[in-house]
Amino acid sequence: MKISIERGTLLKAVGQAQSVVERRNTIPILANVLIEAEGDTVSFRATDLDIEVVDKCAAMVERAGATTVSAVTLHEIVRKLPDGAMVQLTDDGANGRLTVEAGRSNFSLATLPKEDFPVMASAEYESNFAVPAPVLRRLFDKSKFAISTEETRYYLNGVYMHVADSENGKALRCVATDGHRLARIDAELPPEASDMPGVIVPRKTVGELRKLLDDDDMTIAVSVSEAKIRFATPEITLTSKVIDGTFPDYTRVIPVGNTRKLEVDASDFAKAVDRVATVSSERSRAVKLTLDEDKLTLSVNAPDSGAAEEELAVAYNDERLEIGFNAKYLLEIASQVDRENAVFLFNSSGDPTLMREGNDTSAVYVVMPMRV
Repeated sequence: MKISIERGTLLKAVGQAQSVVERRNTIPILANVLIEAEGDTVSFRATDLDIEVVDKCAAMVERAGATTVSAVTLHEIVRKLPDGAMVQLTDDGANGRLTVEAGRSNFSLATLPKEDFPVMASAEYESNFAVPAPVLRRLFDKSKFAISTEETRYYLNGVYMHVADSENGKALRCVATDGHRLARIDAELPPEASDMPGVIVPRKTVGELRKLLDDDDMTIAVSVSEAKIRFATPEITLTSKVIDGTFPDYTRVIPVGNTRKLEVDASDFAKAVDRVATVSSERSRAVKLTLDEDKLTLSVNAPDSGAAEEELAVAYNDERLEIGFNAKYLLEIASQVDRENAVFLFNSSGDPTLMREGNDTSAVYVVMPMRV
């Protein structure tokens, strides 16, 4: 194999590959990226046996072929090469080495046989549809903060993507929860997706997928089966196993009878929470919200470190309410609001609180209160 490729193109492809590779693994080949050159394209394939990413890019292929080399080492080398450099990768197959040349730099890297590289079995996908990148980005960006990190409840370690009934008919919905907060985001359902099985997309896959979604003009081809999900652009294909488990019935925890309505500028609210939380004890980070007519008082009382209080002008005309929350949860939820106003709907100091953006019900958040 002998190819020449521009440094920026190579860096992007190898960067995507090396982020999938697990740093600590007992199978040496899984630390490698499989490089396959044919025609005028070269593909870079990496896997951790749960996720597989394939990045295709244009290159000058003098001699077709394939080999595998350490993804992290190759990425580090390419990252340190000068901008705009042409990089030549040569593998003669005989000595088990890949030569990397750019300008006056020359590296010789150990390779492993391409035959040992595990390729994810191709699945039959029950549902194939296309979604604009900004829509998919919104679905996952606004829900991923609520993914649980508790390994024992593994079925909460991802985003539940499924077809659901919304106020405006059927919707493509993403839900994530860790038991303390919940995010439910809806988007218009592509017609071809109506028979899609509900799947739990793992946290790592959500992180890798985010790198495919920066181009607003891009359309992502999504394929879903009971066991796998695939996201593809013309250059990159990301295939992942889904979490084998049943996502709980989240509709039961979304309150419907909360009538006490607070409207507040989301940015002002987030900054105020952040300021008063500075003195809260790290462990609980509890912030108390006291609601009076058109006034919100945020307060923290931490016996060890001190106290803080801040008032905000808000729209609220119900009876007085005192309720406590984890400051981190409030900040994360407030930071999801794209519009000016966040609307909080309360019931009592012991019940879950609902938050949405203005009158938009396509993004709904629930946060559990805490005693303060």
